Amino acid sequence: MADEPQAAPEGLFESLKTLSVSLVSIVHTRLELLSTDVAEEREQLTSFLVLGLVALGCLGVGVVLLAMLVVVAFWDTHRLLALSGMTGLFLMAGIGLGWFALHRVRTKPRLFEASLAELSKDRQQLRSGS
Repeated sequence: MADEPQAAPEGLFESLKTLSVSLVSIVHTRLELLSTDVAEEREQLTSFLVLGLVALGCLGVGVVLLAMLVVVAFWDTHRLLALSGMTGLFLMAGIGLGWFALHRVRTKPRLFEASLAELSKDRQQLRSGS
């Protein structure tokens, strides 16, 4: 009988130790997932900024060329074709990149979507286990 009370506290402490190791492991995994989500969000934001700046640059060049086109419209005949081609190219590139950036902003996933999904799974497993 003297051996049984000692075995019970060791079992309890061992269970607590195992539980704490499991909790630390879960927290560690979730923090890694969260850091991955933050890195992905930063990369997307950088991509959006670059696309936006390139689109604005193309639109700016297109507007300048359009102004030059109006001035040159009353000059010789072949300059008009070259300037109108360049103007159209830059305007279409600016509009296309702007549309693409807007599309990516509208269709991007929610912030921390993967982390929230994993936490939801954890919560459901804990509820079903108790």
